[in-house]
Amino acid sequence: MAIVGALKKTMASPPWRNLFSRRMSSFFFDPPPPLRSRRVVVTGLGMVTPLGCGVETTWKRLIEGECGIRALTHQDIKMNGFDSDTQSYTFDQLTSKVAAIVPCGTEPGEFNEELWLNSKDHRSMARFIGYAMCAAEEALKDANWMPTEPEERERTGVSIGGGTGSISDILDAAQMICEKRIRRLSPFFIPRILINMASGHISMKYGFQGPNHAAVTACATGAHSLGDATRMIQFGDSDVMVAGGTESSIDALSIAGFCKSRALTTKYNSSPQEASRPFDCGRDGFVIGEGSGVVVLEELEHAKNRGAKIYAEIRGYGMSGDAYHITQPHTDGRGAILAMTHALRQSGLHPKQVDYVNAHATSTPLGDAIEANAIKTIFSDHVTSGALALSSTKGAVGHLLGAAGAVEAMFSILAIHHGIAPPTLNLSQPDPVFKDAFMPLTTSKTMPIRAALSNSFGFGGTNASLLFTSAP
Repeated sequence: MAIVGALKKTMASPPWRNLFSRRMSSFFFDPPPPLRSRRVVVTGLGMVTPLGCGVETTWKRLIEGECGIRALTHQDIKMNGFDSDTQSYTFDQLTSKVAAIVPCGTEPGEFNEELWLNSKDHRSMARFIGYAMCAAEEALKDANWMPTEPEERERTGVSIGGGTGSISDILDAAQMICEKRIRRLSPFFIPRILINMASGHISMKYGFQGPNHAAVTACATGAHSLGDATRMIQFGDSDVMVAGGTESSIDALSIAGFCKSRALTTKYNSSPQEASRPFDCGRDGFVIGEGSGVVVLEELEHAKNRGAKIYAEIRGYGMSGDAYHITQPHTDGRGAILAMTHALRQSGLHPKQVDYVNAHATSTPLGDAIEANAIKTIFSDHVTSGALALSSTKGAVGHLLGAAGAVEAMFSILAIHHGIAPPTLNLSQPDPVFKDAFMPLTTSKTMPIRAALSNSFGFGGTNASLLFTSAP
């Protein structure tokens, strides 16, 4: 014991204590370098929607109050490999027979299937990938960003997600198993159904070697993809990101699944263009849709140095979880409130500085009213006085699921860029939550828009809000 006591006394003496401290300091690292502030702007837009192929076509039809929803046909549900009796039986069993379908053809404003899907080079691409490829090309051309230098390609990434992938490919493969034809399964089956392959194909086509990312958060996917890409630029992982969402879910199995969950509209099969009616008392479910929205995001100084056109700046990205139910939001709207609050706090803006909100409102009885109340909670007298413009564009394009957040974010960006807030279609009898000046727009409104918020909420209780401001 005496020896131990003497040793402790020796170690506590100044020379030994200093030596011990120096030795221990070698086990610890200095703090990581501080992150410098990097602002993120939008420099390119591309989209494929039920209103048409291309930003100009879609935006023109949207603000003119046109609708991209039509009646389903047997051919739309993609069961060509099944016998006619099975096709007819399945079609008859679908309780919802309306959809927001991308117009296809070779005319301007139409999606060219021969160009994007049917060539030999595209055998590994399902439709949702083709939509993303088409939208990405438009966005990159719009941004004038086609880098050839290795360093520029290394600093350019892709963040494009989807909700469901290619369910029609899975259905066809299952049929092969049932018919004992599994040996005929395509070697491209797996690459066609993987959601991250949209990002993969875009990065391979253009040689982008930066972050390669794919969010899968149901109907919030598009918004999360843009928000995550923004963070990658802010964090210094890249200077440019090609970001967005894509979806192709107009097929028998997807529609049947949403029908069974009672999510889709069933009352308007005979009047398709009246079926999607956000915030209206007659709403009874959403209209399933498809398409893709892709933006080019860029670090501000990088964009300015190359003389890029700037549409808007991403100032806020808020996320939250309901932690409540697999498909339904909590009645108090807490998840939506948290997402909007976080986006506003990050942006540094006061709620009264926001001019327009593009609501998630999908035309479901529960969700629309909960979101409206959440918006009223956040914006208070700014919205009840009528100063804040509010609309849901799903009346025109339906619910694009994994692509919805990206396409609707782009509608918000275009609203800022053109000074026009788009309308809510089919709002003939507003929900009782609305009164006096607190009312969604039913026609396009020309107005100065310096800040716009876009909401996206998904199954599983996942929520995202994006806040954009006019170009700095």
